[in-house]
Amino acid sequence: MPDSRPDAATPTTLTTLTGTTPTGTAPATTRRSDATRGAILDAARERFAADGYERATIRAIARDAHIDPSMVMRYYGSKEGLFAAAVSVDLRLPDPSAFAREDAGRALVTHFLDMWEENEVLTALLRVGVTNQAGAERMQAIFRDQLLPVTRALCPDPEQTPARAALCAAQLLGLALTRYVLRFPPAVALTRQEAVAWLAPTVQRYLTAPHP
Repeated sequence: MPDSRPDAATPTTLTTLTGTTPTGTAPATTRRSDATRGAILDAARERFAADGYERATIRAIARDAHIDPSMVMRYYGSKEGLFAAAVSVDLRLPDPSAFAREDAGRALVTHFLDMWEENEVLTALLRVGVTNQAGAERMQAIFRDQLLPVTRALCPDPEQTPARAALCAAQLLGLALTRYVLRFPPAVALTRQEAVAWLAPTVQRYLTAPHP
């Protein structure tokens, strides 16, 4: 006769009650969801790299991932949300030991100008970050993880590192926003030499000057 005791649950019952199989593995629906997300992100990275942010479409990404476009929207909400989830940006910031401390401002401003002008993904992420929460969080993470260590190595008081890094970011992102996204004519008209000459002393002060 079948065992009718309450604790003699079948594998199916255990999966229904706990959401996992008896061996602790994720249920099939979770595995399918993870696989779908992975396929979408892989397709998005390739499409954004090939077409750029503006020309890439949800429909094309869904086609590459072999799914319906509605699934992309279900998981990521919008193209902006998908872009923020898909992209990874390495700022490739210079090692502070590679330049004299008094040259830090010039080194960082010059480096960021190179990055903005060569990296379409970074400019697109800035554009997305202005209007999309996921994009803003991705930009915050990039600057927190990559700019903070450089600032910490240069500033005179480690406790002031977050504030000084934020001030540097305000200058660097402000220039990028006005020059490469909003394209204010006077900002666009600045030569690289002029942009460095104006911004470097300010960034240098944020990095190394005594607390005001």
